[in-house]
This record gives sequence, C-alpha cells and structure tokens, in this order.
Amino acid sequence: MSSRLPRITDATRRARLGRSHLLSPAHRARTAEEVAHALVALHATDPATVYLSVCARLAEPSAQAVDRALYEDVTLVKLLSMRRTLFAVTTELAPYVDASTARAVAERERRILLRHLTEHGEGGVHWDEERLAETERAALAALAARGEATTAELNKDVPALRESIVTSPDKPYAARQSVGSRVLRQLASDGHIRRARPRGSWTSSMFAWAAVAPLPEVPVRRAKAEVARRWLASFGPGTEADLKWWTGWSLGDVRTALADAGAVPVELTAGEGRALPEDLDRRDDSAPWAALLPGLDPTTMGWRRRDWYLDPALVPALFDRAGNAGPTVWWNGRVVGGWALRADGEVAWRLLADAGREAEAAVAAEAERLAGWLDGQRVTPRYRTPLERALAE
Repeated sequence: MSSRLPRITDATRRARLGRSHLLSPAHRARTAEEVAHALVALHATDPATVYLSVCARLAEPSAQAVDRALYEDVTLVKLLSMRRTLFAVTTELAPYVDASTARAVAERERRILLRHLTEHGEGGVHWDEERLAETERAALAALAARGEATTAELNKDVPALRESIVTSPDKPYAARQSVGSRVLRQLASDGHIRRARPRGSWTSSMFAWAAVAPLPEVPVRRAKAEVARRWLASFGPGTEADLKWWTGWSLGDVRTALADAGAVPVELTAGEGRALPEDLDRRDDSAPWAALLPGLDPTTMGWRRRDWYLDPALVPALFDRAGNAGPTVWWNGRVVGGWALRADGEVAWRLLADAGREAEAAVAAEAERLAGWLDGQRVTPRYRTPLERALAE
C-alpha cells in the first residue's frame, strides 16, 4: 500500500464512534428519527432492538418516543433490505434503501415463495403466478376493509391464506408454514403493506398489518451511491469488504457506489479502506463514554471486520453460532463485556476485559439508566448468546 495514502488509526476510528453513533452523553439525540439518521438503518428482526438501540442514544430515553415514530407519525419504516434483514429507516432514506436493496430482495423472495407454493403446497391445490396474484389482491382488499389486521384475522377473510406449505419435507427439520404468513410478508417486501403497532407490548412479535402508499422511485445506481455515502458518513472509514457485507451487494456494485459517492482511499490497519473526503481531517473529542447496546445493535453489526473494536476472544461469549450479536457493554469505542435483563428487572452486566474503575462506574451508571426507562419491562433477545443466558439466570 502506498504510504502517501491518508492514514486513519484504529484509535481514531474508535474515538469517532462516540459522536457519529451518538453514544457519548454529549452527543445524544432528541428524537428517534435523529438516531435512525445517524445509524442509517436500525436492525428490526427482533422488535425490541429498535427500542433499545434508539433509547441507548436518546438524551431522554422513552419507548413512547419510538412508538410515535414507528406507528403514529410513521417517520420510521421497516424494510426487508440489506442482507435480507429487516431494518427500520427514516422515511427520507426509505426510497434509496428500497431501490438499492429491497426491490432485489423482494424479487428473490417472490421466486422462493412461488417455488415453495408450487412444490410443497398441501391439500392438492395447484398454485401458480395467477393464483398467487389473486390471493394477494384478495388479501389487500380484506385489509382495506378492516383498516388494520393481523395475519390471523386476514386468514379468516381469505380462504387461500389458511392453506399451508411444508418446507424441506424430506428433512428432519421439515416445517409447516402458513400461506398467509408468507404471502403477507411478500406484500410487505413489495411495499404494499407495513407492520403496524404490535398487539401487546413493544417487545411483541404479534403485529397488525396496514396498507401503505408506494415509495417514490429512485434510479438504482443513484440509490446505491446515496446508501454508500450514508454508510461512510456513519460507519466510515471502512473497507470494500465491510460495505459488501453490510449491504449484501456484489463487489462490482460496491466499487461503483463508492466511486459515485466520492469516496477516497485511506490506509487502515486492516488494509486499504474508503472514507468521505470531508472526514479525513475530522477530530472528535476524547471524553470517556460507556454504553449498553442490545443484541444486533447497528454499532456492533456495522462492519465485517471487527477486531479494531472487538477482541476476537470475546466473540464466543457475545455472539451466537449464526453470527448474531447479543447485548454488549462498550467503553470508549471497544466492546468490553455483555449484559442481560433478569426477571426481577435488574440489569446484570459483566466485563470480560479489564477496563479500569472509571469504566466500571460508568457502566454501572448506564445500567441504572437502562433499568430506569425500562421500568420493569421484560426483554429477552431473540438471538440468545452464552453470556446473556448466564447473566439472565
């Protein structure tokens, strides 16, 4: 690598997280929308993650603030997008995420759904594209009549939704799935419906569906450039491999998007990276900060290569076997431990690295802050990790 490239050290990258990811108390946000904007996209596969990720970064954490953004003002929307993962993004960014990633995901999901219906449908009923389209039209009409409805409620209105398919029928892990759940997920992927307020607490996975207006169309190349630019602004500097992993794009698409975004090469410890020109001389304050971040938090899951903020020796305790991050404890840009919520509402945490007394005091204060706004709400991560299980007992 040429020594003439600007060099950005791991220490500098860690120092930037406090400001760019709103983790330093001096840089916390006022609204859920500000948090989503700063992080580009919030992991939403586990419903609780959006709330926990946002509130970790709010000056005044409140589940009601996230409720308002998701279900009242609808200024945050959920899209099945990067890496076929459900994310919550701002309505301003949603058209770009849709065009750059979600449309391709939806097309792939439709092919898979149609194959499963034609090959594994039960009851001797023949499925093809025409019957699937008819069923989708009927589901949308039923939803329009109800306003909002759960999958179970729509199943009552549309007989075809009550049918089932068996995936991997000849395997030990064969599973029966509702046609309704798959069809409604497809309609959401295609941008026709959205997840409305859960039936239950904000940790519930039982939600209603609601119709949604189509997103504005954006040219794909322009959309990818904007997503790449936003990722660099929030997560940069990073490598091509980081952005490829985060988006799920091809390497060719990544390189084109980075060039279109105006990224410039920089030298990182991990090799050559990319950054926005305006970030080359950026300075961030070094005020110490601690954070308790939830499983699948965007900061933990933002890069493919993580050893500049995560000791590989900690991975077995803090990640599950599929690579999903559990709850983590951070100190000044490094992962230093994990946490869990016990049945009695206590936030239990453990440092896995010697971070010093100042860190212990700061982490204890963050644990108290988290317990305060949770106010007894029980939260169990969808993807449980060894340390989280041990601490939750």
